[in-house]
Amino acid sequence: MRLLLRKLLYIGGMLGLISLISFLAIHAAPNSFFAAGELNPNITEESIEHLKAVYGLDRPLWEQYIRWVWAMLHFDFGLSFASGKSVASEIASRLPITLTMNLVSMTGVFFLSLRLGIKAASMQGRWRDRAVKQLSLLSFAMPSFYLALLLILLFGLHLGWFPIGGLQSMEPKTGVMKWIDYAWHLAIPIFVMIFGGIGGLTMYVRSLTLEILKSDYIFFARARGIDEKTIRKRFIMPNLMPSIVTILGLSLPGLIGGSVIIESIFSINGMGLLFYQSALSRDYPVIMGILIITAFLTLLGNVLADLALWKLNPYAKRK
Repeated sequence: MRLLLRKLLYIGGMLGLISLISFLAIHAAPNSFFAAGELNPNITEESIEHLKAVYGLDRPLWEQYIRWVWAMLHFDFGLSFASGKSVASEIASRLPITLTMNLVSMTGVFFLSLRLGIKAASMQGRWRDRAVKQLSLLSFAMPSFYLALLLILLFGLHLGWFPIGGLQSMEPKTGVMKWIDYAWHLAIPIFVMIFGGIGGLTMYVRSLTLEILKSDYIFFARARGIDEKTIRKRFIMPNLMPSIVTILGLSLPGLIGGSVIIESIFSINGMGLLFYQSALSRDYPVIMGILIITAFLTLLGNVLADLALWKLNPYAKRK
């Protein structure tokens, strides 16, 4: 219980620090949504001042921040400058698809990296080990946006197997076909996210597995005639889990940040595309709302990773 309380206090303190830094950085950026000519070339300075007063931008910066934090504590992120809609509703409509893409890609990265890394280490120096290392190198070297464009050209335009953007077909589907249509549209984006994430983790798993295979308990397990499948299940996997969970917790920000590029390329109406559009139009309330939600999800992922490590480590429970 004390560990959970400490983690909650940690999340609260980090969110406060992140909100302050983000707020100051955004307001220090050049230009603004209400700059003359941004909304309408014929807009007058009086109209701009009136809009600033409506949104509270005419107040001192410290007062704006306090008012914004107080509203955020009540789950009120304000109104979007561009659409006039509630920022909370804008994010709520986009968040599920971004979370789904990231959770599916993280799950794929986890299982593929474990399987490939352990298999490569078990066959060190053989052709499978070399193939896995070349695949990991390609994952490192291939930019996500470039791979996405290649797959769009090949499977979307030339072969026509997959759609090149969006979340659903022109003719809306119902029932089970609706979810199949979603999966069909997300196949290439999720593949790009998985491929971009397996390289580093696969080589990390391979390196750790090679160290574990050199251990005395692996030697004695084999001497007792225990088969390789049992050795992987009872000796290799339990020793890999703490390190893998830590790496996954640290890689969460990269996955969420990468969705901005993927969603922009494939025109997926997720939180990443919303952030990109808001950054272009300098829609401060939406940008701040997305930053806080993303920071919260990242911190929550790290806390869950810490709790999982505590669960996996029997010695930590005795302290």
